[in-house]
Amino acid sequence: MSNTVPALKVLNQVFGYPTFQGIQEEIIRHVIDGGSGLVLMPTGGGKSLCYQIPALILDGITLVISPLVALMEDQVASLQELGIAANYLSSMRELDDNHGVFSQIRDRKLKLLYITPEKATNEWFINFIANYKISLIAIDEAHCVSHWGHDFRPEYQRLTLLKKVFPHTPRLALTATADYYTKVDIQHYLDLKNTPIFSTSFNRPNMYYAAHEKNNGKKQLLNYIGQHKSESGIIYCNSRKRVDQIAEFLNKSNIAATAYHAGMDSLQRSNNQKLFLQSSSMVMVATVAFGLGIDKPDVRYVYHLDMPRSIDHFYQESGRAGRDGIGAFSVVNYGFKEIFELSQMILASEASEIKKRYEFDKLKKMIAYCDSLTCRRKALLQNLGEESDDCGYCDICLGKSLTFDGSVLAQKILSTIYRLQQRFAITQVIDVLRGKASIAVQVWEHHKISTFGLASEVSEKELRRVIRQLYSQGVIDIDFSTGALKLNANSLPILRGIQPVLLRKNPNKSLELPQNSVWLKTELEERTYQNLLNWRHRMAILHKVSHHAILSDRSLRELILHRPQNVSELKDIYGIGQAKLSRFGNELIDIITLNGCV
Repeated sequence: MSNTVPALKVLNQVFGYPTFQGIQEEIIRHVIDGGSGLVLMPTGGGKSLCYQIPALILDGITLVISPLVALMEDQVASLQELGIAANYLSSMRELDDNHGVFSQIRDRKLKLLYITPEKATNEWFINFIANYKISLIAIDEAHCVSHWGHDFRPEYQRLTLLKKVFPHTPRLALTATADYYTKVDIQHYLDLKNTPIFSTSFNRPNMYYAAHEKNNGKKQLLNYIGQHKSESGIIYCNSRKRVDQIAEFLNKSNIAATAYHAGMDSLQRSNNQKLFLQSSSMVMVATVAFGLGIDKPDVRYVYHLDMPRSIDHFYQESGRAGRDGIGAFSVVNYGFKEIFELSQMILASEASEIKKRYEFDKLKKMIAYCDSLTCRRKALLQNLGEESDDCGYCDICLGKSLTFDGSVLAQKILSTIYRLQQRFAITQVIDVLRGKASIAVQVWEHHKISTFGLASEVSEKELRRVIRQLYSQGVIDIDFSTGALKLNANSLPILRGIQPVLLRKNPNKSLELPQNSVWLKTELEERTYQNLLNWRHRMAILHKVSHHAILSDRSLRELILHRPQNVSELKDIYGIGQAKLSRFGNELIDIITLNGCV
């Protein structure tokens, strides 16, 4: 029998999904046939099914290597709700819990075992697990193996040991984002050089992308959240202190928010994460420490209050919204201040000079994305090595970012940088252009140069905006060790008037984003939906899992849309497999058929 038939049966009956997405079926067939490989698939694209379905079909245990205990705990809880024999080992668990897992292994009652890379390369554990049939080794968040990756974990580089212990066991490395160098590292360190790469489009068509210049960031954040009341979202900040401040600010503004960063103790982080996962409307304020692989499908927006340091970080973090395929939003709030702060972090790091240059290149690409004059989705995908047409559904395509000919102003700026001998930072350049006789201007006698006061009619804020755009367009360079603005090969054609310069204007005129369409049509539907939400919340607390492990938002929407009248009709609802049908079927039908009353 073809491997496709049992795989599709598992997909339908266990997970409650009607069909495979994209290349899932191809990957699953490849693994079941004993093949190894690297999977590059966007967040929300269904990577987990690529090893979970083979795990249920193949004889033996599938080892899933994951970087975070919180991630393992969440995924295992979701699988157990589906009736799947899954568990995880962690030094953070009670001793009796870990003993119970080992008993499951000895009794051959476990299909998926989640472990950290440290546990996977532990000599005692390897000697123990080698006595059992391992059907598949799945290495999730595989970009953690790379020095070039944004979540480098040196323990991942030791995972090649597993090939020596299990030479005939297929190994599947999976990640949502990896540039050329990261892919090379994954193939090298995980010994996957002669295996296929399965890659899909990184486009998330349900995502709306926008970027706004910072102008009273807290007020902008409150306005944005006000447009998305009763929705779950993540706010990313670049420092622990900033996270604590923003979480406190939101709570004082009567917005339910919790915080997450590496400075908290593990119990506090775990509790805050559970609060977020079990809520349909809470806001999580976090550093990059939060979210690696977090499976919360109903996050409706990701708001970067501080600009991320790279496109990789941004794509990974923004991808935590809209994993259920329903409309979601990604917003970056950015300014020159973060650019310098991030550059100083790179300079202060202990990385090699070549790694620092690589990080600066990634930072510049992130700035260029924020200042893009063309379709934002197109710019994002180009940075990920993928070409696309204009999307028609981002702030630029919808006309919120107008442009103007800034050639003359650019020439004034470039000329001033030249006359200052490319030795001075942005403040000095702006003071000269605006004709401000500051102490530094007088000390250096820069009030005597010909461009002094040449742009006196332009505000300091506008000049900073234009200089940043010139940098993001590659017209000028910045020596971040001194802050000095410098000309480059692209400057000369503009100075000579050969090449025009387009700039963005009034970027903050409209911060309103398109809203998801209203899908609840009647009072009965609204009441039924609210009762379903309340029921899901009670079940999540009762079962000690995130609410999406009970039923996803997409499943709830289909229940309202199709209004099944008996348990048998629930089989056609997305995400309701046999285990959930048996466990929750009668309760769901009662909520739906009793005119929305419970």
